[in-house]
Amino acid sequence: MNVFAIGASRNIGYYASVRLLEKGATVTFLLRSLSVFNEDKVIQKFVEAGTARLVKGDALNPDDVRKGWEASQSAFPDGHVNLVLFTVGGTPSFSLTRGAVINPPNLCTKCLLTVLSTMPASLREPAAQPRLVVVTSNGLTRSTHAALPILLKPMYGYLLDGPHADKLATERVLAHCAGRAWTDEEPREGFLSADWQKQEGLPHPGELKHFAVIRPALLTDGASKAESAQRPPYRVEEGMLKQAYRVSRKDVAHFLVESLLPDWTQWEGKFVCIAY
Repeated sequence: MNVFAIGASRNIGYYASVRLLEKGATVTFLLRSLSVFNEDKVIQKFVEAGTARLVKGDALNPDDVRKGWEASQSAFPDGHVNLVLFTVGGTPSFSLTRGAVINPPNLCTKCLLTVLSTMPASLREPAAQPRLVVVTSNGLTRSTHAALPILLKPMYGYLLDGPHADKLATERVLAHCAGRAWTDEEPREGFLSADWQKQEGLPHPGELKHFAVIRPALLTDGASKAESAQRPPYRVEEGMLKQAYRVSRKDVAHFLVESLLPDWTQWEGKFVCIAY
């Protein structure tokens, strides 16, 4: 498997990439700093083997992302990319009035627009398109926020309000490119430009064929429970999931690699919630 990973220097993207590497995949990482893995013995093992490929670049910069696409294509003789792993997430600062603040506020949305708009022509035909997995969050829309456990609603409504507005806009972009009717509220002003649908290179409605969205519950840094369980300890459901309190980043990565990808026909085109 040939993988192009954006936002995978840490957290879910990192854990999923390591799992894929251990299964024999080749992963091209687009990294703002190549030194991020200098002391990482796990990644360095795969760098030395030639299956982890590090490309310096910013996912906000179209030229950098094109370079990442090219590097990923060059990993296989036929230039095919099997999977795009999009797990972009900024490091927030804290504001008393706004909660967690990401700079820029629409980081995930802008990065996804850039990734989709720079997709090489050779990968745009349905049969050649890579699978795209995007990680957003649970509770982004009014309906999914209403389904949150009552104890989490204040945190989601205040502390995570900004990052979640960004991820809602990210899902809006995906729905547009996939030709899906958008029945939720429109993203907040400023997260998408007035003419974003006309961005050069952005797939036309219905052109994006192979994608899945993972909406985790409140993320924790705990160990993967799935590693020691006879069956996965997490619950997954399309759309909404009741009593979705938390899930570890490592178990989201476990679901992505061990279930979602092998059972792609079950999950393709779906927005999947995951929680314990």
